[in-house]
Amino acid sequence: MVFKSKIKWVALLVLTLSLGSMVAHLSMTKFSSMNLIQYSAKDALSHDFPNIVSPVIRNKRLWGTVRSLASLQPYANPRNSYPVPNENTNGFIFAKIFGGFEKIRSSICDLVTISRLLNATLVIPEIQESTRSKQISYKFKSFSYLYDEEQFIASLKNDVNIVKSLPEHLKAARRSNEFPIFKPKNSASPNFYIKEILPNLKKAKVVGLIITEGGCLQSILPPSMSEFQRLRCRVAFHALQFRSEIQTLGRQMVERLRAWGQPFLSYHPGLVRDTLAYHGCAELFQDVHTELIQYRRAQMIRQGIVSDELNVDSHLQRENGSCPLMPEEVGLLLRAMGYPSKTIIYLAGSQTFGGQRLLIPLRAMFANLVDRTSLCSKTELSDLVGPETPLPSDIFQLPRPKSESEIKEEWSRAGPRPRPLPPPPERRIYPHEKEGWYGWITETDKEPNPSPRDLRMQAHRLLWDALDYIISVEADAFFPGFNNDGSGWPDFSGLVMGQRLYERASSRTYRPDRKTIAALFDITRGNMYHPKHDWTLSVKEHLNKSLSEEGLIRQSLLSKPNSFLSHPLPECSCRISSLELTKQTEGKDGRVLYGDEHECPIWMQSAEAVGVRNDDVESAEDDNDVVEQQERNGPDFTTSLTSTIDHDEEWDPND
Repeated sequence: MVFKSKIKWVALLVLTLSLGSMVAHLSMTKFSSMNLIQYSAKDALSHDFPNIVSPVIRNKRLWGTVRSLASLQPYANPRNSYPVPNENTNGFIFAKIFGGFEKIRSSICDLVTISRLLNATLVIPEIQESTRSKQISYKFKSFSYLYDEEQFIASLKNDVNIVKSLPEHLKAARRSNEFPIFKPKNSASPNFYIKEILPNLKKAKVVGLIITEGGCLQSILPPSMSEFQRLRCRVAFHALQFRSEIQTLGRQMVERLRAWGQPFLSYHPGLVRDTLAYHGCAELFQDVHTELIQYRRAQMIRQGIVSDELNVDSHLQRENGSCPLMPEEVGLLLRAMGYPSKTIIYLAGSQTFGGQRLLIPLRAMFANLVDRTSLCSKTELSDLVGPETPLPSDIFQLPRPKSESEIKEEWSRAGPRPRPLPPPPERRIYPHEKEGWYGWITETDKEPNPSPRDLRMQAHRLLWDALDYIISVEADAFFPGFNNDGSGWPDFSGLVMGQRLYERASSRTYRPDRKTIAALFDITRGNMYHPKHDWTLSVKEHLNKSLSEEGLIRQSLLSKPNSFLSHPLPECSCRISSLELTKQTEGKDGRVLYGDEHECPIWMQSAEAVGVRNDDVESAEDDNDVVEQQERNGPDFTTSLTSTIDHDEEWDPND
């Protein structure tokens, strides 16, 4: 009996202690507060670079300028006799531009050039992505949503007559479509405009153009029309200035990136659904993204844009250089170049097809991967958009309950007994399951029309691309994920690379050959994170060559036939004569690709020559490093690359 009573007292004591512990924990939970710590890119940068007062010591082999291109200077002024446009023109040209940021920018440059060619007055073009029907802010019209109208008109007053709208007596005729309208291709020649459009312009006094292919004039013009090419440069690099709010926020973002006292690299993945569908890169993705690419490719085949089959070997396309470099591959290339894990990388592009999942490997290698949402607050971005009318919320609504008479009527029509159990009630579909551009593919075989929210987001992407464009042009280094794709459409990376080449040709702009990169990755595909030493040297040699004249000339062969703005040489540049002469390089058609630049005017010589000499001293080590790699690997590393790497020892990049 005594033993049993002791057990009871012990059990009672344990219960009492448990109850006391529970009460103590509950009281602590109730009266204490805990703040959750959210990840912030700015906090991560401050942790990696706590001391921003000390002077910055840059690694010249990673951030130095390219000495061989330092003599090139921007010079798009007219060289020959260039009369001011006459007020008595042949008529008005109004245009509607369809497409995204890069197509809009390229099309506007072509429109100004055509207006000069036809001696016409250009009406400010209408950008369809930012019209009032897209639910944008009432403060802006279509053109002023992205660009500064007053700056555009004033900057080109000596080139083309530009007005904001048609005269009043012509507006009614335009609404009733009384004027001839043309839909020119991006490969239209000057003769097409002189023979086909100019007679209609003189007769009707107004001509409309619908531009859908990112341009309306062929990229390469005859040498006698070099002044028109320089006009394109003046439009793209001087007249087309973003509205003041975009420029202010863009400069603030650049200042915030430089406030950490470190150089930064801008990277644009170039993962766009239309481009991926055009080249058949569906198998490089997974799940719903593969279906979306194939659906868009089938549309392009029906529209005649793509003449190939629906199902193609995506891996073969990748080996041919027709598919983009994935973010993981770009991270490995940058790490092979020697960029440390704390390097600040700005992710450009308003959207990345494939989502954040594709960026996980890149973030693992470079933790300081930031974008506009990391550098700007929600208030700053909303102020840039402007006041907008609220859209109706897409709230799920339960079906209307059936009345008793409807239930009885349905029961009487239900058929013979016994009947199966009725299906369970429909599961509620929450808003987060229906949002996004891919939700339809699980419900229907046909892509629905864009909702008002989708149209508004398309207009917002123009603003995000504008911010990314400013930062990419100002970045210390730029790496494209997908450019020169061969589709014939202008691309974001190509425009950035063209402006960087124009403003400062010696800036560090990588121009990788995707076909060569694919061959390199195929060699070390099974061991990408611990490649062999010679593989790393081969990557360094290729990327260093892409920075120099060799990479510039190779890019010109691919990009200039499709987009003049991606390679505005030699028409829009001049060369400082105090440096050594450069040998001219010609293409297969006899046109000069590089080396035929005019000598810079005297007023540019003295100021720029000093800066070039300083760049020569800073970049000497870079060139010596390239020469050492070339001597070690030989002139042609692609032919003997496999056998060399197979006999090499493994190398840890962290050593």
